[in-house]
Amino acid sequence: FFFIASQKPMSVKSLALSSGFKMPIIGLGTFLSKPGEVENAVSIALKNGYRAIDCAHVYQNETEVGKAIANSGLERDDLFVTSKLWNTCHRPERVLPALKKTLEDLQLSYLDLYLIHWPIALASHGDELFPADEDGNSLFDNDADYVATWKAMEQCVAEGLVRSIGLSNFNIDQINRVLGVAAIKPAVLQVENHPFLQQRALVNFCKEHDIVVTAYAPLGAPGRPWGNDDEPVVLEQPTVKTIAEKYNKTPAQVLLRYQIQRDIVVIPKSVKEHRIKENFNVFDFELSLDDMKEIDLLERGFRAFGLEKYRKSAFF
Repeated sequence: FFFIASQKPMSVKSLALSSGFKMPIIGLGTFLSKPGEVENAVSIALKNGYRAIDCAHVYQNETEVGKAIANSGLERDDLFVTSKLWNTCHRPERVLPALKKTLEDLQLSYLDLYLIHWPIALASHGDELFPADEDGNSLFDNDADYVATWKAMEQCVAEGLVRSIGLSNFNIDQINRVLGVAAIKPAVLQVENHPFLQQRALVNFCKEHDIVVTAYAPLGAPGRPWGNDDEPVVLEQPTVKTIAEKYNKTPAQVLLRYQIQRDIVVIPKSVKEHRIKENFNVFDFELSLDDMKEIDLLERGFRAFGLEKYRKSAFF
C-alpha cells in the first residue's frame, strides 16, 4: 500500500487517495503553534524533507504558514497542503468564501486537501470562532447539516480550488451519512489516534471504503494546555521506552512508526528544530510484529481531546 511520491531528493512515502492523488504519510502539524513560531517551524520542516503541512483556519496561523511556503523555493506540485473548514462556516453559502480566505492566507491557488473540521456546526457571529452565550455555552447552528456542507465541498473541487476533500472528527454513522449523498467520496478522515486510542473499528471501516486515515496527536498530545498531571502519557509507557531502546530510537519515533506501519498518515506537531527532524527520521527501521502487538495492548480508550463541549449539538 506504499507508493513513492517521486524520485526527487528527499522523497517520502505516500498513500494513494481515492481522488487519484497521493498523500505523504508524514507531515507537519501546526495546531497550537504560536504566531512567531510557526513560520520558522514550517521552514525548518520543508528544508528537512517534509512535503506535507497540515493547517486549519481555526489555528489562526495560516498567514505565517503561507509565508514559509512562499519562501521555501519549492515547486507547488511538490507540496501537499491540507486545511479545514471551521464549524461556523457549515452553511453551504459560507464554504467557498471560507476556502478562499484560507487560500489567500496561505498564498495558494489550490489546496491538496480540504476537510470538514468537525461534524458539529456553530452559529455564525461575524468573525467569532467560538460563539457562546453569556454563560459561556456554545451557540450551535443545528440547521446546518454537514450533509449539505459536503455538497458545497464538492463544488470547491469542481471549481479547481481543491484536489481532494475529506472529513475530520467524524464517526462511522456520520461518515455513512456523507457517503449516502456523495458524488465525490471523502478521500481522508483525520481523527485523534495513538496507542491509547487506536479506533480500530473506525480505521477498518475507512480501509473498507478506501478512505485514508490521518492520525492527529499521534504522540498523545503531551503538551496540550488543558491536560491534567494525573493523566497517562503514552510517550512514558515502559512498553514504548523498551521498544525505543531496542531500535536505538526515541519513544516519539516508535509511536510514529507504529502508525505508519498501520498505513495511517501522521502529522506530529513541533516548533523545535531537533524534534521536527527527529519526527521525520522514521524510515530507517521497522517494528516487528511482536512490537506492534505490544503497542496494541496499550489501548485504553483515552481521548486527549474531549468532546463534551459539543454534546448539545444536533450533529454530535
